[in-house]
Amino acid sequence: MVGNRVSEEVRAALAAADDHAASFGERAEMLMEMAMDFQQRPKSRDQFQAAIQLYDKALEICPEEQQLLRARIIARKGTALEAIPEQGTAALERARSAFEEAMPILGELGLPAEYAEAEMNLGVVLQNLAGMGRARIADAISAYQRALRIFDRIRYPREFAILQSNLATAFLSMPFTDESGKMREALAVQAFEEGLKVVNLIDHPAEYAMLQNNLGNALQYASSSHAVENNLRALEAYDEALKVRGRNTAPVEYANTISNRANCLWNLPDDPAEPERGNHANLAQARRSYIEAHTIFMAHGELDKAGMVATAIEEIEREILALNAISNLSRANGASECPC
Repeated sequence: MVGNRVSEEVRAALAAADDHAASFGERAEMLMEMAMDFQQRPKSRDQFQAAIQLYDKALEICPEEQQLLRARIIARKGTALEAIPEQGTAALERARSAFEEAMPILGELGLPAEYAEAEMNLGVVLQNLAGMGRARIADAISAYQRALRIFDRIRYPREFAILQSNLATAFLSMPFTDESGKMREALAVQAFEEGLKVVNLIDHPAEYAMLQNNLGNALQYASSSHAVENNLRALEAYDEALKVRGRNTAPVEYANTISNRANCLWNLPDDPAEPERGNHANLAQARRSYIEAHTIFMAHGELDKAGMVATAIEEIEREILALNAISNLSRANGASECPC
């Protein structure tokens, strides 16, 4: 049903743009705007494919001499290709080619912010490809840093924050095989904190929640001698993210954050001042969060995430059973040694 409805909307969009009273350039721009509208709706593969179809038609009719318009259409097509859910790298490779084709013209004829946005999107594509061995993470970092020359904290706080988050996750994705790994962890935490200096809960809720969630991840997985302190800071960051990411308003993001929070609780003693007393309460709380997250992921078709959470539930339940068995044995031994 969704696919049929999208196909009908594409046909209507193509018909609406086939207005001979408008110039070819005007019709191409109209198609680009319609394609962008498809991308702004709730995400599905059909909608991204529909957007790409409209971008292709816009490029087909766009006059060759309108170089800037063509570059804008190609860059927008790149964002649709970048967002298509897929197992392989074909769409990402096409997105990289689109941005690389558009950027020289955007840099020469377009607005600085247009060029910076293309750099930022290229960085995201390169970072995703790097995770599959098809690009270098250093090239993604360079693209983000070039975008920051335009997207500064004063004029573009939202874009600045997103770039800081992207930079941080790029730093964390690099192999930590030597002492430089700890430096990159510190740079990642610093980047998240820099982003949080320019966004706030009221004016930029989505970016604020993203940065807090990712800061929590960076803190809890940092290879530091201050693991407990880092985990406590991570919990604070996750709680800040959850002020935005509610189960009813942003269910998948909410499930992501409570899963991350559960990971943190799993490794945190109930009383940091007395770690020898264990973490029975935190384990139970983590288990409840994992179960809630699993339900949400399944309901929204996030099967890979649901599978990972299901594995965590099995492992934490085994740990809880083992701890209960030890506790019961200790009580039994204590009772048998008690004088009558």
